[in-house]
Amino acid sequence: MNKALNQKGFTLIEIAIVLVIIGLLLGGVLKGQELINTARVRALNNTVDGITAAWFSFQDRYRAFPGDYTQASVNLPGLPTNGDGNGLVGNVTVGPATPEAERAMVWMHLQSAGYITGGYDVAAAVVAQGDEYACPVTVCPDNGFGAGMNLNYGALRQAAGGNAHELITGRGIPVEVLAELDRKVDDGEAGSGAMQLGQAGTNWGAGTELTDCQGAVVGSYELLNPSSNCAAVFRNF
Repeated sequence: MNKALNQKGFTLIEIAIVLVIIGLLLGGVLKGQELINTARVRALNNTVDGITAAWFSFQDRYRAFPGDYTQASVNLPGLPTNGDGNGLVGNVTVGPATPEAERAMVWMHLQSAGYITGGYDVAAAVVAQGDEYACPVTVCPDNGFGAGMNLNYGALRQAAGGNAHELITGRGIPVEVLAELDRKVDDGEAGSGAMQLGQAGTNWGAGTELTDCQGAVVGSYELLNPSSNCAAVFRNF
């Protein structure tokens, strides 16, 4: 009887200390996840900025778009293939190039001019360039999430309007990364501005991929049930 009476449970102070420790651990985990997400957003933003700067620098120097440049084999090292010079990457009307070839040659021309690195081979790239959202990272710039990026003359953004040169991020990007990047560089809306969720294209968006990334409210990102397979389009080219 006396032994049973002498047994003690946890005091309120001990329970409080345990709860504080658990709270600190949870806070550390959440902070770590936030730091990881911030790093992912920054990395994707740097990639987009780098491609944007290379695109405009090439145009300023050669008075032509990379991929569409008709004098590439003359003025760029490595004898890259020429574009047709019609001012549209991926909309070929004359010459031996195909739309896929011009999209592949964007990276080849930028590489030959010294604006990007990556060891791109146009012969290999042409085969994969039909994939707007899933170009292999061996022939297209890596989006950091396992898919290559494309630059093409088309209309894959959400908002209505005519064709324009667009940078397509490729698939496999978490929606929270795109939402945060949109808030930082554009208007934060999934269906308006220079950065938007992409429309359905080759290897993304034909099934539920787009609806999984877009929230119920028009123009929003789905953050309550976040998808890890989203893609965006930039129209500042």
